[in-house]
Amino acid sequence: MKINPYIEMLNITLQMGENQMVIHPTVIRDEDGYVLVDTGMPGCYGPITELLTQAGIDPSAPHSIILTHQDLDHVGGLPEFKDEAVNVYAHEDDQPYIDGLKPMIKLSEEFKKGLIASLPQNLASTFETAFSGSVKNVTHSLVDGDQLPFGGGLTVIHTPGHTPGHISLYHEASKTLIAGDAMVVVNGKLQGPNPSVTPEMETALASLRKLKAYPIENVICYHGGLFQGDAQAIHELIERL
Repeated sequence: MKINPYIEMLNITLQMGENQMVIHPTVIRDEDGYVLVDTGMPGCYGPITELLTQAGIDPSAPHSIILTHQDLDHVGGLPEFKDEAVNVYAHEDDQPYIDGLKPMIKLSEEFKKGLIASLPQNLASTFETAFSGSVKNVTHSLVDGDQLPFGGGLTVIHTPGHTPGHISLYHEASKTLIAGDAMVVVNGKLQGPNPSVTPEMETALASLRKLKAYPIENVICYHGGLFQGDAQAIHELIERL
């Protein structure tokens, strides 16, 4: 879905055992190619590149990847994109987990072993190597307030709680917030983060109050998709969370 001339929201349905999960990676276009925000689960390379082609975007031209946080459904596809994307950005507090120097906070060893066993052999090997600690995945560490030049300019907003280094991204030109998992959309309603997968809920809710500093009219949630409204209404909604 094209949100504006700069931003494309992808819609990918994942089969998770007997359940399905829909995720929404975001693409930011610029004159150098495109930036991918979050990479999905292992094996998402094919579905993502197919959607890019359908959107008229050359899937072989990502110059950067931005990871909103360390969770597997956001970083799992990174190894397949890394050969093409020169730059990988993440917050400094989540970098050790993404680089494999620390175990991902919500990824149990049992689940990880089951996942690897379920992947095709070449993908399993690539995944294991990428997150073994022997490879530096993140090339650029981010902190709160960093400015990135992509798509006319992005502001990095540190929104911890869901993970220590969770970030959201504000695109001023279109008044769009790429929320990551800081918020979700459920049945068309904007809500706070999912408590069942947010270890520090009080911190996460405090993070949302920082968003009132930005005139947001579009919110892209990784889970739930697009929420639109005038800035005042979104600010009031955040205040009630």
